Amino acid sequence: MSVTRTSSRIHSAPAESVVGSRSSEDNERYTYRGPNVWDMANQRGAIIVGASSGIGEALVRRLANDGYEIGMAARRTERMQRIGAALPTKSYVATMDVTATEDARAGFFELTEAMPSVDLVVISAGTAARNRDLEWEPERRTIDVNVRGFTAVVTAAMEYFEQNSDHASEADGHLVGLSSVAAHVGNDDAPAYNASKAYVSTYLEGLRYRQTDRDADVTITTIEPGFVDTELSMGGFWECSAAVSAEQIARAIRKERRHAYVTRRWRAIAWVLDLVPEALLRRLL
Repeated sequence: MSVTRTSSRIHSAPAESVVGSRSSEDNERYTYRGPNVWDMANQRGAIIVGASSGIGEALVRRLANDGYEIGMAARRTERMQRIGAALPTKSYVATMDVTATEDARAGFFELTEAMPSVDLVVISAGTAARNRDLEWEPERRTIDVNVRGFTAVVTAAMEYFEQNSDHASEADGHLVGLSSVAAHVGNDDAPAYNASKAYVSTYLEGLRYRQTDRDADVTITTIEPGFVDTELSMGGFWECSAAVSAEQIARAIRKERRHAYVTRRWRAIAWVLDLVPEALLRRLL
């Protein structure tokens, strides 16, 4: 199902037909979680930025199956509306270009206002380009999306969680950022991409340090995938599907991991990249 909001940024997805019926009073207390299943509970909500394709889209479907109401944010509005129409939970669609940072932040806060609850925010938006010739436009675009856009939305998410902290609850929120195993090494084919992912991993690490003296209890998880079969993939070594990556990310979310590799065997590759001297890596890579 989907929900229509009056904000110009928040759109509705065509509502799919569902089995069962309920009164308007029930609507205040029950949430649809699957055919003929109406659960009375405190509904969880998740926002996925970069939800229209790849890992973000797969994670939308996985978290909806786990019972989350889903807020989707990306540039492709109609694509997200189609995804939302097929979900077993309510969906909220926000048109967002993270490179327009002020507008993206405003859109994020409007999306949180449209949703009854936001417990989880996943930043999956990203871009990659091979650019051995160091043309400026691909480098600029990568930095705009992966660094400026990422930081704009992450700081908005932290502001939201901290302003809405409830010391009586077990946790005030969960922030998940998608980095990459590429963060551990430079890349002559895509230097800005690898550098931008190093920024993401280090920034999230800094936020975890920051949490030690904050009142709000926000879990912060760094996800570092290896090769995933999406339009951004640059290789096939140990490549997994977007659905498999979403399953492992969902597991890391449930376990409140601080750091997770996707798939998990990429941990060994990251360990090698961190330990091998740069001169030897240049010869190997």
